Amino acid sequence: MFKIDQIPALQLGISGLDAGLTEEEQAIQEVTHRFAAEVMRPIAEKLDKMSAEEVIAPGSPLYDYLEQVQASGIIDLETMASMDKEQKARIIPLIFEELGWGDAGLAILSVATSFPAFVAHGTGDPELIEIFGSRIGCWLATQPDRGSEVVDLDGRELATGAKQNKGNLSAHIEGNHVVVSGQSSAWVSGAPIAQTALAYIPCDYGEGLYKADGSLNHIAVLIDLEQDGVSKGKPLDKVGQRPLPQGEVFFDDVRVPKKNIVADDAKLAADFFGVLTFANMEMGFTFTGLARAAYEHSLAYVHERKQGGCPIIEHQSVKLRLFDQWQKVEACRAMARRVANFNYLAPDPHLVASITAKTFVTRSCFEVASEAVQLFGGNGLTREYPVEKLMRDARASMIEDGENNILNLKAASYISEWFKENHID
Repeated sequence: MFKIDQIPALQLGISGLDAGLTEEEQAIQEVTHRFAAEVMRPIAEKLDKMSAEEVIAPGSPLYDYLEQVQASGIIDLETMASMDKEQKARIIPLIFEELGWGDAGLAILSVATSFPAFVAHGTGDPELIEIFGSRIGCWLATQPDRGSEVVDLDGRELATGAKQNKGNLSAHIEGNHVVVSGQSSAWVSGAPIAQTALAYIPCDYGEGLYKADGSLNHIAVLIDLEQDGVSKGKPLDKVGQRPLPQGEVFFDDVRVPKKNIVADDAKLAADFFGVLTFANMEMGFTFTGLARAAYEHSLAYVHERKQGGCPIIEHQSVKLRLFDQWQKVEACRAMARRVANFNYLAPDPHLVASITAKTFVTRSCFEVASEAVQLFGGNGLTREYPVEKLMRDARASMIEDGENNILNLKAASYISEWFKENHID
């Protein structure tokens, strides 16, 4: 029981019910919050109102953002990698929640463009680091006819007796090269401005594309997108996350040195599992931030807007709806940070943990953003107010980095396997 002599005033941190943050953690949170408010939000507002072609054109505010985020040192994957496990579990969620509060699309871009560089540095190969270590990259896996099958790369959800779809992009080994042909989907984040790619592609190693169980052989390879045979389509014109450029990449028998292979089929499933585990976890942090942004806009608006002779916060129904938003944001944060603790502090990180956060947070985030539009009424539907953008951005989150339903199916399959192995003789 708490002994309280006098009812205290409510004390809330930048991100709600925070307690026990160290001075270093508070400083990191405050610096990131200021960057999100002063840099990300103004640039994102401009980019959201531009065409997809204008977003990537020379002189676009997008490049100003990329320069400023690099100069800030806020997203430095090498620095994050050098943290101990406890630091990662506590600090990385703080950073990405603030970036998601600033703009989810730009936050995702900042990570996606760093994947090839991070992998190149991880190889320790000076030549790969020279080519891929500092250029703008993208994570290339999705294809037009292989959407959710990419997430189910190991074929766990494949129908009995069926084969995975071959898709539009494949590779084969030819001497000392990997030859890549076909096209990615238009949903590759950062592709329109990317110079490099970390690509996960079905691959024929000499005995065909398919395994006996109907799943595909794959390869993970670093590709220089400025070499001959590579071209790009128009950037995708989409409803949400418009500051995040996405688009197709075409490969016309592009020859990639075998030394660029970062995972062959024997190691591919585990490698992809690791990347998706981080990506889904990061989505949980980022869209907690977006949900918080929608809630905070609602909180301010209901104290300003007057109807029925008073600010609408004085109406009971509005108070209840606002508190429902608050609860969902706090639940998102608790879920996301719990998953960070598991992935960094348990013996092994696991995709089930990350899916648990990704699908719960993105669904809750959309509900919070949709309620924000409802609370704003007609104003919420206009582009003069920020909440309609937040709702559009939140809607995209339930499909990107794995459509939520297929992710939930995969997580349920892993949980079922765990139960069978530990509880059924």
